[in-house]
Amino acid sequence: MAKILITREGVPERTVQLTKERMTLGRHRHNDIVLEHPAVSGEHAAITTLLDDSFLEDLRSTNGTFVNGHRIDRHLLQNRDVLKLAKYRIEFVADGIRPLSGAAVAPVLPPSAYIEVLNGSNAGKRLALSKAQTSLGRTGVQVVVIARTDTGYFAAHTDGERIPLLNSLALGAQPQPLIDGDVLELSGTQMTFRLG
Repeated sequence: MAKILITREGVPERTVQLTKERMTLGRHRHNDIVLEHPAVSGEHAAITTLLDDSFLEDLRSTNGTFVNGHRIDRHLLQNRDVLKLAKYRIEFVADGIRPLSGAAVAPVLPPSAYIEVLNGSNAGKRLALSKAQTSLGRTGVQVVVIARTDTGYFAAHTDGERIPLLNSLALGAQPQPLIDGDVLELSGTQMTFRLG
């Protein structure tokens, strides 16, 4: 299980295991990881873990979220990445499954895939799933994340009260493997998952 090591102004504060699929970081008390500093936004960032992959997402913070010195919106975390949120230095420690970038042995990636819209005004349009993580839908309404991992493609419902469907069944927060021909439905829009 991955974890983060939190340091504030050079002083180690705590180690947090990433035990939930989505953990929020911010100044407000309702966050999973509370960072008490005025330069930290109320809801600053989130770490979403799907299988062996952890993704950091900036939640429109005022002062930004940085990984290894670069401001990010979304980032696939690698072992020993250094996150910077205001006065906090946070080191991501993977569970040993993911190879480091530039490792001698490259992971075997699944075949390329895409989503094709089946109905509505966008029928026939395709979206290549070339990134490690692709989000579909609207924040606050209904969001599905499709993660590309070493073992295949997985879909999970990550945001919104409306429940998306996968092959006419409710898609939950637990990542579900996708196979060629699966049909996702978000707010009445049907899309098929295709390999190749």
